[in-house]
Amino acid sequence: QLQLVESGGGLVQPGGSLRLSCAADSDEVNAYTIGWFRQAPGKEREGISWIDKTGAYTDYRDSVLGRFTISRDNAKNMVYLQMNSLTPDDTAVYLCAAYRHGLGSFRPTMYKYWGQGTQVTVSS
Repeated sequence: QLQLVESGGGLVQPGGSLRLSCAADSDEVNAYTIGWFRQAPGKEREGISWIDKTGAYTDYRDSVLGRFTISRDNAKNMVYLQMNSLTPDDTAVYLCAAYRHGLGSFRPTMYKYWGQGTQVTVSS
């Protein structure tokens, strides 16, 4: 079993930035694509970005492209999501998840291991 823990969420002003972290409990995480997802009240969980096991390939949902940057540091068993130019529509619980097979996916059902999430609130 792979354990994932998100951190870095909080309250931020519109236009502000946050950096989320996804910490894994072992280097087993380096065999997985890691995705970032978010879920707002009343909405379905949506994939927003993923990064392959080596960090060579990434993808972003259109709504965050150019504002969010996913990265990983395999030596530290860490994955990050830098979020800039935040808007109230970005308010959600953000979760990281691990996917073993395939390059990457925005489909939550494809991911095997999940963190418990960190709250991001964008408000004045």
